[in-house]
Amino acid sequence: MDLGIRGKRALVCAASKGLGRGCAEALAAEGVDLVINARGQEALSKTAEDIAQRHGVSVEAVAADITTEDGRAAVLDVAGQIDILVNNAGGPPPGNWRDWSRDDFIKALDANLLTAVALMQACVPGMIDRGWGRVVNITSAAVRSPIPILGLSNTARTGLTGFVAGMSRDVAKHGVIVNNILPGLHATDRADNLDGGAAKAEGITKEEARARRQAGIPVGRYGSAMDFGAACAFLCSQQAQFIVGQNLLVDGGTLNVTM
Repeated sequence: MDLGIRGKRALVCAASKGLGRGCAEALAAEGVDLVINARGQEALSKTAEDIAQRHGVSVEAVAADITTEDGRAAVLDVAGQIDILVNNAGGPPPGNWRDWSRDDFIKALDANLLTAVALMQACVPGMIDRGWGRVVNITSAAVRSPIPILGLSNTARTGLTGFVAGMSRDVAKHGVIVNNILPGLHATDRADNLDGGAAKAEGITKEEARARRQAGIPVGRYGSAMDFGAACAFLCSQQAQFIVGQNLLVDGGTLNVTM
């Protein structure tokens, strides 16, 4: 299927590896030019070079912390006029609700709610003026089924979900489509860290912890960045113009719900 987005320009955050890179790769495969961001210059530059060579698109890399005002300014200065925005930022650390301070919550909100809001406020008005745009926010399956040890993430990402529910319906009439993707367990550094935490807590090996978690996924494995990127690219497509303010679970069927 031709997704109809060849020649568009996208900003993909946290794109040097993991789910962000999966999204960048999938968009590049559709002929979308990219501005990609992450904090580490070396890995980001290598990713930009790999994607440009593989797909023959323009890829500009901006190393910056997207969760800071200065970082966003640097990225937006290079990005300029974009058609597609993929919001993504690493989640806060696991822990126990008894131990989190106000500062912990503010940091989580800055990273996983307010950063995405700020980027939408910066980019969506231009999309409205041009009559076309796509925004995909990478959140978490935890907004549908909270994970107790990830309470900071649960709180911030659920807040973003509420914001998008209203904002997406306001801008849809202008041809700007905003949706969220809710990842389950994927083979990323984040999953590896969580496997390590589970192994330590249960007194088992990381491999045993991973096997237990995979057993709870109906497809029997962790997702791949390719799986996730394909879903992102579709929500950025011309064909997605009637999908507004939705929360797409990409979790291999893990969340056992009817709707």
